[in-house]
Amino acid sequence: MTTLAEFKASLNLDEPVRTLSVQLKSLWYDAKGNWHKAHEQVDQLKDQQSAWVHAYLHRKEGDIWNADYWYSKAALIRPNLSLGEEWEQLVLHFLR
Repeated sequence: MTTLAEFKASLNLDEPVRTLSVQLKSLWYDAKGNWHKAHEQVDQLKDQQSAWVHAYLHRKEGDIWNADYWYSKAALIRPNLSLGEEWEQLVLHFLR
């Protein structure tokens, strides 16, 4: 899977493609409306890439303090983007 369109098409499946990275699996579950399963994918990970996804998820949840904590762990600041724009930015980043 290499494009956003392919990733979005995979949302018609019942389960994420097994070869997806943990970050993409998290974003897949998020897009399917399963925030808790998305969070579960990255909750215990400490790397900066996972921290970015973790931050996005807490921002979506509305827990801005916690989101900002995870953005700092990702060496980022909370973006001035819609959640949908950030989701696409994340997916594109992890598809590379």
